[in-house]
Amino acid sequence: MKQIKVLGSGCSKCLKTAEVISKVASEVGVDVNVIKETNPEAIMNYGVMSTPAVVIDEQLMHSGSIPNQDAIRAWLS
Repeated sequence: MKQIKVLGSGCSKCLKTAEVISKVASEVGVDVNVIKETNPEAIMNYGVMSTPAVVIDEQLMHSGSIPNQDAIRAWLS
Protein backbone atom coordinates (compact mmCIF):
# COMPACT_ATOMS: atom_id res chain seq x y z
CA MET A 1 0.00 0.00 0.00
CA LYS A 2 1.32 3.42 -0.97
CA GLN A 3 1.39 6.13 1.69
CA ILE A 4 0.33 9.43 0.11
CA LYS A 5 0.35 12.76 1.91
CA VAL A 6 -1.44 15.80 0.54
CA LEU A 7 0.28 18.79 2.10
CA GLY A 8 -1.67 22.00 2.54
CA SER A 9 -3.82 24.19 4.72
CA GLY A 10 -7.01 22.24 4.07
CA CYS A 11 -8.11 24.60 1.29
CA SER A 12 -10.44 23.50 -1.51
CA LYS A 13 -7.50 22.73 -3.85
CA CYS A 14 -5.93 20.51 -1.20
CA LEU A 15 -9.19 18.63 -0.65
CA LYS A 16 -9.70 18.25 -4.42
CA THR A 17 -6.14 16.89 -4.77
CA ALA A 18 -6.86 14.20 -2.18
CA GLU A 19 -10.14 13.32 -3.92
CA VAL A 20 -8.53 13.03 -7.36
CA ILE A 21 -5.70 10.84 -6.04
CA SER A 22 -8.16 8.50 -4.33
CA LYS A 23 -10.31 8.32 -7.47
CA VAL A 24 -7.39 7.55 -9.80
CA ALA A 25 -5.95 4.98 -7.38
CA SER A 26 -9.31 3.22 -7.31
CA GLU A 27 -9.50 3.26 -11.12
CA VAL A 28 -6.05 1.70 -11.55
CA GLY A 29 -6.52 -0.76 -8.67
CA VAL A 30 -3.75 0.51 -6.39
CA ASP A 31 -4.27 0.50 -2.62
CA VAL A 32 -3.40 3.89 -1.16
CA ASN A 33 -3.61 5.55 2.23
CA VAL A 34 -4.21 9.27 1.63
CA ILE A 35 -3.35 11.53 4.56
CA LYS A 36 -4.10 15.26 4.59
CA GLU A 37 -1.17 16.99 6.34
CA THR A 38 -2.05 20.51 7.50
CA ASN A 39 0.71 21.13 10.07
CA PRO A 40 2.83 24.02 8.69
CA GLU A 41 5.97 22.71 10.37
CA ALA A 42 5.55 19.26 8.81
CA ILE A 43 4.92 20.85 5.40
CA MET A 44 8.07 22.99 5.69
CA ASN A 45 10.10 19.86 6.52
CA TYR A 46 9.49 18.74 2.92
CA GLY A 47 10.75 22.08 1.60
CA VAL A 48 7.37 22.90 0.10
CA MET A 49 6.75 26.58 -0.57
CA SER A 50 3.39 26.31 -2.36
CA THR A 51 0.50 23.94 -1.82
CA PRO A 52 -1.16 21.64 -2.51
CA ALA A 53 1.80 19.29 -2.58
CA VAL A 54 1.91 15.51 -2.93
CA VAL A 55 4.33 13.20 -1.12
CA ILE A 56 4.34 9.50 -2.02
CA ASP A 57 6.25 7.12 0.25
CA GLU A 58 8.13 10.14 1.71
CA GLN A 59 9.21 11.46 -1.73
CA LEU A 60 7.94 14.87 -2.87
CA MET A 61 6.25 14.34 -6.24
CA HIS A 62 4.41 17.61 -6.94
CA SER A 63 3.64 21.03 -5.49
CA GLY A 64 1.81 24.23 -6.31
CA SER A 65 -1.32 22.97 -8.05
CA ILE A 66 -3.80 20.14 -8.37
CA PRO A 67 -1.93 17.41 -10.28
CA ASN A 68 -3.51 16.07 -13.46
CA GLN A 69 -4.80 12.52 -13.59
CA ASP A 70 -2.15 11.34 -16.06
CA ALA A 71 0.62 12.40 -13.65
CA ILE A 72 -1.10 10.60 -10.77
CA ARG A 73 -1.41 7.41 -12.87
CA ALA A 74 2.33 7.58 -13.61
CA TRP A 75 3.16 7.98 -9.92
CA LEU A 76 1.03 4.98 -8.97
CA SER A 77 2.40 2.62 -11.63
